[in-house]
Amino acid sequence: MKRIKLSRAFTLIEPGPVTLVATHDGRKNNVMTITWTMVLDFSGRIAITTGPWNHSFQALRDTRECVIAIPTVDMIDTVIGIGTCSGADTEKFDKFDLAPAKAKHVSAPLLGKCLANIECRVDEIIAPHGIVILESLAAYRDDTRQEQRTLHAVGDGTFIVDGRRIDRKAMMASKLPGGL
Repeated sequence: MKRIKLSRAFTLIEPGPVTLVATHDGRKNNVMTITWTMVLDFSGRIAITTGPWNHSFQALRDTRECVIAIPTVDMIDTVIGIGTCSGADTEKFDKFDLAPAKAKHVSAPLLGKCLANIECRVDEIIAPHGIVILESLAAYRDDTRQEQRTLHAVGDGTFIVDGRRIDRKAMMASKLPGGL
């Protein structure tokens, strides 16, 4: 993977793809599927929703760090499998052969089989709403992956898959903060 500018990290999740959130609690890695993410600004601030109902939440709250990984459509069964079992009784990295890789800024692992990874620190937890505000520290994208399409959860057990990209960079270059 090659490093990308943090100011562009939002482009990895702007369309709202299903994400995998990796944590490390000081003893072991865990991962959960998150279908609700939100880009907060162009600096790499991201929000996810989770809470005590997810086994990974305790590690997220205690260590205040994680990795957001962006899986592709060819990983749909893995993504669903991760989301339908608990790290409390399942060693997900072994069960789903996730290829953890060492991150540079956090103890949570990067997920080598995913299209992209964003190392994050927890900035704030808004408990009544289950919102976790994350500050991106580093972002990576694997442009060599053959499959680049991401998944988008509809919320009823069905998914939408990205289609073809339409390039309008030249038209928008002067209109966006920081350009393209």
